[in-house]
This record gives sequence, structure tokens and C-alpha cells, in this order.
Amino acid sequence: MADLLFEIGIEELPAGFLQPALDQLRGDFCKKATEHRLEHGSVSVMGTPRRLSLIVQSLAESQPDGSETLMGPSKKAGFDEDGNPTRAALGFAGSKGVDVSELKVAQTEKGEYLMLVREIKGSATYDLLPDLLVDLLLGLSFPKSMKWGGNQNSFARPIQWLVALYDEKIVPFELEGIKSGRQSRGHRFLAPEAIDISTAADYEAQLDGASVIVDVKRRREMVITEIRQAVVDRSLPSGAEVAIDEGLVDTVCNLVEHPFGICGSFDSRFLELPDQVLITSMREHQKYFPVVDVNGDLMANFVAVNNTRVKDPDLTRAGHERVLRARLEDAFFFFSSDKQTSLGDRYDDLSGIIFQSRLGTMLEKSERIVKLSAILAEKFAPAEKELVSRAAKLCKIDLLTDMVGEFPSLQGEMGTAYAVHDNEPALVCEGIREHYLPKRAGAELPISVVGALVGLADRIDSIAGCFGIGQIPTGTADPFGLRRLSLAVIHILEKFDYSLSLSEIFHKALALYGDKVDGGSDTVESVTGFIRGRFINDEVGMGRDPEAVEAATAVDFDDINDCRKRVKALEQVRREDAFGVLAAAFKRIRNIIKDNRDRELQPGLFTETAEKELAGVYEQVAEKVAPLIEARNYSQALEEMLVLKAPVDSFFDSVMVMAEDEKVRQNRLNLLTGIGALFLEVGDISKMSTS
Repeated sequence: MADLLFEIGIEELPAGFLQPALDQLRGDFCKKATEHRLEHGSVSVMGTPRRLSLIVQSLAESQPDGSETLMGPSKKAGFDEDGNPTRAALGFAGSKGVDVSELKVAQTEKGEYLMLVREIKGSATYDLLPDLLVDLLLGLSFPKSMKWGGNQNSFARPIQWLVALYDEKIVPFELEGIKSGRQSRGHRFLAPEAIDISTAADYEAQLDGASVIVDVKRRREMVITEIRQAVVDRSLPSGAEVAIDEGLVDTVCNLVEHPFGICGSFDSRFLELPDQVLITSMREHQKYFPVVDVNGDLMANFVAVNNTRVKDPDLTRAGHERVLRARLEDAFFFFSSDKQTSLGDRYDDLSGIIFQSRLGTMLEKSERIVKLSAILAEKFAPAEKELVSRAAKLCKIDLLTDMVGEFPSLQGEMGTAYAVHDNEPALVCEGIREHYLPKRAGAELPISVVGALVGLADRIDSIAGCFGIGQIPTGTADPFGLRRLSLAVIHILEKFDYSLSLSEIFHKALALYGDKVDGGSDTVESVTGFIRGRFINDEVGMGRDPEAVEAATAVDFDDINDCRKRVKALEQVRREDAFGVLAAAFKRIRNIIKDNRDRELQPGLFTETAEKELAGVYEQVAEKVAPLIEARNYSQALEEMLVLKAPVDSFFDSVMVMAEDEKVRQNRLNLLTGIGALFLEVGDISKMSTS
């Protein structure tokens, strides 16, 4: 066995391209190694903006020897009555390059067939690697690729060199005029000379010596060390520290081959800007880290990460400060200019922004959000209806501001800042920001009722509109993010424990669009079915019993929190010993009653002791269960239903349901239908296995 090193040298990759490409490189190699029957040890990937590297330890020197079985014609077709080979047998043997005497007879399900078993000598790994590595390289996909110069193959950036070593030997191949070898490159500025890599084991150390930290994890740790040390070196007041944004650390790590931190400052007047404006100005354009004091408040300082060590830190610091100052001046101008006009006075200007070409403008959307928010507030928070309506009216107006035009990620944040400046009520101000929450799956949810209700109204309006014009997600295509919006609705309703009829609210949401959309029952059913799918995936993803989820959603999915309570109840009752027997009986009941819906019982038609006992227990259980179902105490309701186990067993053991007398038969079916309907108040337990 020997180690393999494969390095793809390229022009600087965008930061977001690096880690996905490394993950794909590792995964694709493992797949190809399995396909080629190549045993290997650990597989690791490393990379910088200028290289993608794969290291495979203990890669077998050859494929294992094996055998293959090739089936031919039937024995009857291969040999005549005298046992002589026919043209079919001779042709099969000849096509495989063997004599007919080497064929064997195999017994199969279809009878006796001719078979050839031949040994396969495993190929040497060194001979397989050239094609395998080329396939790996050409198989890499990026968010954006193109053909460079006269090249025939597309790639994210032009390829500059290729290193391919198996043990100490070069794996020879050529791609687009670039030949593989052992020559890598050091840091573009600190060590630009070529480096001859000895082996995979020496690779990381040799690049270290050339000022390239190729291990992503180690380079990331260095970034954090550097930005913290930069604050210390600047001798700022006690307690000052860099505010670490993990996402920005990842980005910066993938922008440099060797990090060097430097701390700068800016005019304290810029601290008048909202914190998120300052942070966004630093992060999005310049990739700078903010600095905070002991209380967590922003200071007039920042930390930049360079890709090279500088001789004159003061000169470099001044350069960073000059660039940031220009950004902050723009932000300061936008902020001051935006405040000249209140949010309320801009409302009608939303008519100039298109929400969706077939669904109208943002002004029309805002008007619908106001109405939907009022409906929701009337139901869940009547005392705050006025605040909810005001927040709904103002929530989209910051889209008109220069600041959001420059930094779209500040939607909501700027609306809140400007609402504060306009002296809007505190809950209205916070609701504007919170209505965008959660921004992604698993992210922060709204805290205030105002933010939650406006957020629900906004998302319900978008989902209804898109479904109303047939813009339904298919496969991986979801241009309007309806899956994300549906999950947000699910999680907001869960957090605030709101009991909301989906069919009712979507009927109202569609009605607000008028004739722009198809607002019929089929559309509402399509919407609720879509949200049901997201709910099932979400619940199962969080560890819920998949069969309990399916059982609960199969009978009713209109109130998300009610459905969740039924899921939990079904999970709990499944642990009871009696559940397995009762679930099996319920499946039998469902099969017997088929489409019968009649539950009216005539006691005088009960003749068997077992059916009389079952009818009596059923009536008692039904009486106890009704108020529990009404109170949504589903766990207790199911516990009461378990009492039916013994009489149901006895009934099936001694009573013939399909009696000859039509009235007796119907009465028994009605009894079973009533028992089945009890369980269907919670879930279709026939969906749950009894093993």
C-alpha cells in the first residue's frame, strides 16, 4: 500500500466555492474507489483559494483478483440431442475468447443454462489512477463554471498546475495542456517559487515552509488567533475584544492562504449609525470584524485579515481605514437621507415595487398583509390589534430606502431603526424586524406577538398567491422559497401555540387577491397538502415516530398544533402493552366496515353476549372520550379507548359480523364503525405497525 496525493492548482476561488468542492472531491473519490474495488485508509481533503487537495492513505497497490460469472444460452439451446455444441454455444464461447469445453451448466429458476466463470486479474492501481484522477477533476461542479481560453472543459477558475503522486512516483496524465507532476506553488507573495513535493506525507509540512497553511481547520484557528491578537496589539481599552462572526470566519479562512490580522479604527461619529448598519458595512463589502467593549457595545475599531505579512503595518492599516471610511460615509449619507421622510409618508410609493408580475405590487401585498394581520389579531390578540395593523402597514416600507437598496440584508432592521426615529410604538418597531424571522430553518423565531402575527400574515399571503397562480414547487425547484415559508408558519404557530384552521385562513387569504388567483377549494387543498408534507418531514426530522406522524396527519391536518398533540399522544399510547392487539383489531375493523359510515345502534338486535358487552363498553368509553377530545386531551382519550381491547377480542372470537340477517349484520357493522370512529378522532392507527 502507498499514499496518494492529488492537488489541483488554480487561480483564486471564490470563498463560497472552496468547502463544497473539497467535500465533493472526497465523496467522489470514495465512490470511485468502491467502483474500482480499491481498498484504502483514511481520505482527507485540504485546500486554499489556490488549491484543492486530496490525500488518501494506504491505497492498495492493485485491485484484488476476482472472478466473474457470465450467463449464456440455455443448455437445451446450446447442445443438440447427441450432446454436441450448437452454434449458440459455440458463438457464446467464441465471443468470450474461450473453448466451449470451459462452459459449465448452472441450475437457475428458469432451468439449466450455460455459464462461464473466469478469473479476473486485478489491475495495478498506478495504471488506474490517471483516468480516475482526470474523472475526479472533470466531475467537480461549482455554482458557476466557464471555459477558459481555448480549453474544452469548464471549471470555476483556470487550472494552473497539477500534482499527482502515488508514493514517490508521479501519476502521469495531461489535461488541457497541463501535465501532472510533483511541482506545487507556495504563497503567491511570500514564497512564489515552485516546490517539488516529495510524498503525500511531506505535503503539508512542505507547504507550511512556503507560507501556505493548507489544512482548512488549522487555518481557521489561525484566523481566530490573529484577529484576537490584533486587538491586543492595538492596546485598546481593557475588555475590548473582536466580535467573532462564525460565518465571516469561514469566509475569511477561504480567502487567504496564511492569515495576518491588523486592527484599525474609524471616526467615532459613525457610531451614530445602527449597529447592524456598521456591522453589515464592515462584513459584506470588506470582510472586516467589528470590535466591542466590555459591555458588548460597538467600538470605533475593526479587524481586517490580510493574506500576506506587511513591512509597514501602519501603512496597511491606513489603507483599510480609508476604504472603510468611504463605505461608512455612504452609509451615513443614506441613513441621514432616509430619515428625512417618515415610513408612513412613503407608504403609497410601494406601488412602484413589483411583488410578483401576476400578483401585483408591494403596495397591494401590504394592504393584504394588513387585512390578514387584523384577522389573526382579532383571533389571537385582540388587545394588540391596532399595533399589529400598524406594524403590518409599515413592515415593507424600508424596501424603498437607500440603505436597504445598498444592503438588502438589512430589510426589517432598517424598518425598525426608522420606525424608532419616527416615534412609532416600541412593539410596532420590534414587530417590523421580527416579521422576517425566522430567516432560515432553525433560526431565531419572533418573540413578540406583533412580530409573529405580521410574519404569519406575510408568509400566508405569499404562499396563497403563488399556489393561486400555479407556482407550486416541483422537485428541487422552489423559486419563491415556499418550503421555507411553510416551515416558518409551522414553527411560529408551534412557538405561540396558536390554534389556526389552515383551510379557513387560506380561503380568506386567496379571497383578498380577488380575480388574480384561483381561490377555489382545490387550491386550498393543494396548499394544506403542501404544508402537511413539510410538517411530516419536520416532525420526522426532529425524531418523532414516523408512523405516529402518518397516523395523525392521515385523518386530519387543518390545525397544526392540534395535529402535533395527536402525534405525541399516539407515540405515548404505542408504549402500552394493549396497543398492539388493539391496533391489529382496528385494522380488521377498517377492512370489515369498508365504506360504512352509519353508527346508529339498535340494542334490540344484539343477540350475542360478546356483542352486548362490547356495545356497553363502547357507549361508556364514548361518553368518557367525548369531553377529552373536546379538550384536546388526546393521551387520556387513548388511554380510555384501550379498555376496548378485551371486549373487541371477545367479539371477534365469538361473533360472526356478516350475519345472514341484514339488520343484524348492519347493526354489527354500525357498532364497529362507531369504535373505529373513536380512534379516528386521534389518528388512523392502522398506519402503525404492531410488531
